[in-house]
Order: sequence, then structure tokens, then C-alpha cells
Amino acid sequence: MTQPTIIRKHLLTATLDARQVTSVEIKEITFEPGQKAGLHLHPCPVTGYIAVGTAIMQIAGQEPLILKTGDAFYEPADTHITEFSNYSTTEPMTFIAFYLLNGDQELIKML
Repeated sequence: MTQPTIIRKHLLTATLDARQVTSVEIKEITFEPGQKAGLHLHPCPVTGYIAVGTAIMQIAGQEPLILKTGDAFYEPADTHITEFSNYSTTEPMTFIAFYLLNGDQELIKML
């Protein structure tokens, strides 16, 4: 019997600066329609993907990105995230965030 082929779809490659990662904390986060995170940064690198809905994300000094269901993203450590919002004003948006921690760190700092 032939085994079915495993399909691996590339979503993201994030280059991390030299840092030790001792644990990963994974969170499912839901934003209500139109909800915004506000200006923030993460003391650790964060990767994630949009599970449901559409987000708009902007890292300081870069163009905004529209992220749709299935899209992956990367937020570098100690970098201002000027926008991370639910792009829809009528539907909720859910994303999965992977916080790459080194010891006991905060997940987010609101600015």
C-alpha cells in the first residue's frame, strides 16, 4: 500500500538575531470587528498566522501588510508594531501567536 504524500506548504521564514530561546508560548487571540492592538512591542520575537479573518499589520518603518486567513507573520523583538488590527469592521479575526521566550519575559509592552 502506498503512503499518501505529505504536503508541506511554506508559510514563513523568520531570521532571528543571535538569541537563546528556552521556551515557546502559544496563544490563540481573537479581536472583535475593528479592534486594534495599539502601539506595542514584544521583548521576544513573535511568529504567528491568521486562523480566521483578515488583519492589518505594520512594523515601524515598513509598509502595512494585509494578512488573510492562512497568512503567517513575524514581529521582531524590541521593535515598534505601529498597527496590528482586525481589518474587518463586521467579522471577528483570530490569530495564533508563537512567543519565542528566553526565560521569564513579558509577552507584550503597550507603548
